[in-house]
Amino acid sequence: MNILLYQSMNHVVLFTIVAVVLLIWLGSRRNPLFAFLEVGKELLRSYKFLLIVAGMISVLTLNKYELQIEKKMHLGSNFTSFIFGIEGHFVQHIQQLFYAPWLTPVIVFFYIFMLQSVLGASLGVYLLDKNRVMLYATCYTIMLVYAVAIPFYLYFPVNEAWSYAPAGVRFVMLDVFPRFEQEYRPLSGLNNCFPSLHTAISVSTAILAYRSGNRRWMVVTTVSAAMIVFGIFYLGIHWLTDMIGGTILAVVSTSVAVQLAKLTLRSGQETLTVPSRATNS
Repeated sequence: MNILLYQSMNHVVLFTIVAVVLLIWLGSRRNPLFAFLEVGKELLRSYKFLLIVAGMISVLTLNKYELQIEKKMHLGSNFTSFIFGIEGHFVQHIQQLFYAPWLTPVIVFFYIFMLQSVLGASLGVYLLDKNRVMLYATCYTIMLVYAVAIPFYLYFPVNEAWSYAPAGVRFVMLDVFPRFEQEYRPLSGLNNCFPSLHTAISVSTAILAYRSGNRRWMVVTTVSAAMIVFGIFYLGIHWLTDMIGGTILAVVSTSVAVQLAKLTLRSGQETLTVPSRATNS
C-alpha cells in the first residue's frame, strides 16, 4: 500500500481528493458532493468571496514560483548554522526517542496527505455548516500565512535538519517515500524551513475548527495538527525554531483572518451567524 500511495505525486493528488471527500463527510455528516455545489453557489452569490478565492490562488501561485524567484535573486545567505547553534540536537533526540518502523508510515501519511486534505475539507465543512465566517477566515488565513512565510524563505533561508550534517538527523521520509526528492522537492525548497508551513497551516485549521463550534471537526483537526507537528521532527525535516515560528504565525493569522472575515461579511450586510454545534460530537 505504501508503494502505491507514494509512487508519484499523481498518486498523492488522487488519494488527497479521496481523503478530502471522506473528511468532509466526517466533519459535516452530509453528502460531500453538496460541498462542491455550495462552492459554486457562494461564488455566484458573493463577488467578495470570488475576490478572496482569487487572492488565495494568487498567493499559492506565488509560493509555487518562489524557488524560481529565489534562484534569480542569487541570494547567498543561509542561517542553518545559526538555528543549530540555538537548539542543538533537539531533533536528533526526538528521532532517537520515538523512532519505530511501524510508526513511520503513519507519520508520513499525515505529513504528505493530511495537511492539504484537512485544509481543503475545512472549506467544505464550513460551506455545509453555513458557517461563512469560518469559510472566509480559512481563505484569509491561507493568504496571510503564505504572504508572511514567503519573504522569510527568500531572505532568511534555513535548511532542513536532516541536510545539516552536524545535527546528526536522518531523513526518515525516504523509508516510506523513496522518490520524495524527485517527486515532492520541486514543490518545497530544501531551505524553506522557517517558519514551518506544515505547522502554521495545520495549527491554523485546528484553531479555526475550535472557533467554529463544530466539535467533530475540532477533534479531527486537532489530531491531525498534533501528528503533523510531531512528524516534522520525527521525519527529520524541521527545527524546533521552525515549529515555534509556525505556531506564532498560525495564532496571529487566524486572529486577523477571523476579524477580516467578519468585516467582509458585515460590510456586505450578510449574516454573521456562527452555527452552534454543541451537540455535534
